[in-house]
Formats: sequence, C-alpha cells, structure tokens
Amino acid sequence: GEKGAERMVRSELPDGSVAYYEGERGAERVVRVEFANSNVVHYQGEEGAERVVREEYPDGNVQYYEGEKGAERVVRKEEADGTMQYYDGEPYAERNMRTELADGEVHFYEGERGA
Repeated sequence: GEKGAERMVRSELPDGSVAYYEGERGAERVVRVEFANSNVVHYQGEEGAERVVREEYPDGNVQYYEGEKGAERVVRKEEADGTMQYYDGEPYAERNMRTELADGEVHFYEGERGA
C-alpha cells in the first residue's frame, strides 16, 4: 500500500505455514492459512473474530463448518470419491446424521456420537 497505509497481506510462520490476510491497515483479518502439512483452512469474519468455514485436505476431502470463532462445528464433509456426510451437534460432539454415497445410496443415522 501507500506510505502510511501499508497493511499485512501474508505472514510466513517458522513451521512453514503461510497465513493470508485481507482488510485495511489495522483491521487485517486472516482469510486463509496454508499449513506445512498441506491442509488449507479458510476463515470468514472481521479481524479478531475470524471463524473457520472450510478445511481442505491434501487427499481431496473438504470439511465445512458453522458457528462463531472458537465454537465452530462440522456440518458437512465432502470426500474425494464423491461421498457426502452431514453432521449435527455441538462442537467436538458432532454426529453423522446422513451419508450420501457417490452411487446415490443414502444412509441415515440416529443416536449420540460414540453411543
């Protein structure tokens, strides 16, 4: 940016991860982190309130999240083979409610996680 209006757009961490930022100077917010293990996490929200919305894995699987920062929960997983899994429940206690296989077969689940 112009002198006096410089803003952070990227930070490279010692472990090899790279964080990307958007926003005006003093209000930069993280929008994506590319981790050294090849996972990519996407964030939404204002500076200081960024929440995880999607995590992409090197094997092609993707997890989607809802919830405020620190209380994000998995709501859907897309596997590289086309399988879709849908979840409900509180953070870290999500349970699979439905799985749609790539061939069109659908599985439904009831009960608490781990029960």
